[in-house]
Amino acid sequence: MLDGNALSQPDTAIAPKSDGYVQTRQRVETYFDRTATRTWEQLTSDAPVSGIRATVRAGRDRMRDVILGQLPADLTGKRILDAGCGTGALAFEMAARGADVIGVDISPQLVDIARKRTPNDLHHKLTFRAGDMLNERLGTFDHVVAMDSMIYYSATDIAAILEGLAPRLRNTMIFTVAPRTPLLMAMWRIGKLFPRNDRSPTMIPHSPARIANVLKTGKLRDVERVTSGFYISNALEFRP
Repeated sequence: MLDGNALSQPDTAIAPKSDGYVQTRQRVETYFDRTATRTWEQLTSDAPVSGIRATVRAGRDRMRDVILGQLPADLTGKRILDAGCGTGALAFEMAARGADVIGVDISPQLVDIARKRTPNDLHHKLTFRAGDMLNERLGTFDHVVAMDSMIYYSATDIAAILEGLAPRLRNTMIFTVAPRTPLLMAMWRIGKLFPRNDRSPTMIPHSPARIANVLKTGKLRDVERVTSGFYISNALEFRP
């Protein structure tokens, strides 16, 4: 276990990252903290949303169930990293199963929302902090989950993330990517036509085989694809 003093330290001793990883991380942090916080706060609540956003909400709910389905029903005594925890919905579910959950997100504003939404009976099972999911100070974990938090990274960077976490991962990591479908590939190509400072971070579609090919260690398993209107995401399992 990692003590509270270590968790309060700044994000130092972080595993080496490529320039692409750092630049993408900065764009995503800026987007969520300056542009999308209110949208995500509403999307992840019970507040009414538009038809399009309703399909995204339904897709995310389904994907959360898929990820939870890959974990043991009883997580008592397990230590789990929720990498890219957002407003905390997945972290709350895992804590309710008995896990000690460290929720990390690069957006301080989303982390603040997660803290405010934490159920009173789960406070002792949850720690939320803003920072980098690769921070080695976070310690070791039985499982890592990363729902839609790696969708902006290249296959090379995703492989590096998995390899960086592998020495501190005792069992599995369940994460999602944007699948390489004709629709998402078309959206990706169109998005590249716009100046970077005029658009939100762009998802990079991947095939599981492509990520597996650049992995130097561990095994990758295709779990399930979820499609719900404008939400399309593919869950994968990584074993070190």
